[in-house]
Amino acid sequence: MSAIDWDLVRSSLWPLGRELLRGTLPLTAVSFALGLALAVLVALMRLSGNRLIAAPARFYVSVIRGTPLLLQLFIIFFGLPSFGVTIDPWPSAIIGLSLNVGAYASEAVRGAILAVPRGQWEAAMTVGMGRVTTLRRVVLPQAARIAVPSLSNTLISLVKDTSLVSVVLVTELLRQAQVIAGQTFEYFTLYGVAAVYYWVVCLVLSFGQTRLETRLSRHVAA
Repeated sequence: MSAIDWDLVRSSLWPLGRELLRGTLPLTAVSFALGLALAVLVALMRLSGNRLIAAPARFYVSVIRGTPLLLQLFIIFFGLPSFGVTIDPWPSAIIGLSLNVGAYASEAVRGAILAVPRGQWEAAMTVGMGRVTTLRRVVLPQAARIAVPSLSNTLISLVKDTSLVSVVLVTELLRQAQVIAGQTFEYFTLYGVAAVYYWVVCLVLSFGQTRLETRLSRHVAA
């Protein structure tokens, strides 16, 4: 007997695809955008010569990278109400994922900024640019190109990390697969379909990463 119920596969494609479109992908997009903005801020704070500015950024990165994402989600959704702070499921998921992305991506951004040759700073200063203008118009655009591979990997990891947010009562792709599997007891089939969806999304993102890197390489060469 086949371990896969193909009729169930066909009937589950839309319910799972729907949660991919309205749950997993929006969570990924919003969390990555917020996390990336936070990452740039944290990276700049860590590069500051002022310890009062750099120390909180280092502490934040250390805590987030040193604890599991699942635990962070538990603390935000189940722990904060103990202090009178109650956050709804979707905002809780976005906060947890964004904080996680911010910590990991900040290291990629910081490394990319440090990789920009010091001569670029000096040349910009020579023509009268201030530090902020130099950072915005000269350093960050170059750092962005350098950071593309690392940030792309962070985005791909985020797609898979969204599967954890069901613990804070957010319905997404994996949660929908669990619901249908619980009704049909066809766990292998449903989880297999969910796995294919995740795989396809990650393949598309990997292809986009390759195209972007190629385009940026041509731009630099030109």
